[in-house]
Amino acid sequence: MDDFQNVCAPPLQSKLRLRRLKGLLTAFAGSLERARTRRLLGQMNEHQLSDLGISHADRLNELDKPFWR
Repeated sequence: MDDFQNVCAPPLQSKLRLRRLKGLLTAFAGSLERARTRRLLGQMNEHQLSDLGISHADRLNELDKPFWR
């Protein structure tokens, strides 16, 4: 009886690996989105920034951040 394996449910390690992979992919997607929005922020002129209520100093502070934060 010890020779049989339950093939219906994946082992716990596989589930943990999939959860970690999902977390990494989610974090990576978030980093890409932050990089994209900061790139767009860098392309805005003063009028567009004032419409959004963002000062020039706020813009520079945001653009100085690394993509992972």
